[in-house]
Amino acid sequence: MQISSAIFHCSAPDLDACPDESLPEFAFIGRSNVGKSSLLNFLAGEVGLARVSPKPGFTKMINIFTMNKTWRLVDLPGYGFATGAKKDSQRFNKAVANYLKNRANLCLVFALVDSGLTPQDIDLEFIEWLARNAVPFVLVFTKTDKIPPVEAQANIAAFKERIAAWFVESPTSFTCSANNGQGRQELLGVIEEMMTAIQAEAAAAEKIVAEKKKAPTRKRGPDLQRPW
Repeated sequence: MQISSAIFHCSAPDLDACPDESLPEFAFIGRSNVGKSSLLNFLAGEVGLARVSPKPGFTKMINIFTMNKTWRLVDLPGYGFATGAKKDSQRFNKAVANYLKNRANLCLVFALVDSGLTPQDIDLEFIEWLARNAVPFVLVFTKTDKIPPVEAQANIAAFKERIAAWFVESPTSFTCSANNGQGRQELLGVIEEMMTAIQAEAAAAEKIVAEKKKAPTRKRGPDLQRPW
């Protein structure tokens, strides 16, 4: 998939403020300081699409971008920490949960996990929440260039082992680095595959509707049993 355009659409405080559901959406979320903003800029091929802050928890709103005029990239607030009052943090977490459970056009969640850390309880709890609420997701292990490959693989294996009991089949997972370009085409490929399936389904539905409109209507003959 090639990204030809990435346009900021809006920042929504909650689900009700999100735009209409006319375009498929792909959401990205992870623990604060997981490298989400860098990853989004890296995927879009556009520096500054998502603001990179030295302070964790900078993203407070549901930030929505229209990509290639055909789908939306959704930047969700990181869980576990948010700048601002505790009351605001709780509200944002509730808004994110509501979005993930009730957004009809949400196609997939990319759950980001820092490969440089051993399994963190907050990440495990979030993945368990996704599984319990039947939210479709894939795992994305970030910052693979920050530590030796052997250490990264050990952390990834340990994380997968911790969540294995929650699934019949292990969730699809990817590794990536915004610094060296690893994983970009694989992640965009997931979106492209789903977009192709969505477009094919829409085309098939349109064809059925068109064929029904073309079908000749049968004229009703006279009712000979009627006395008039």
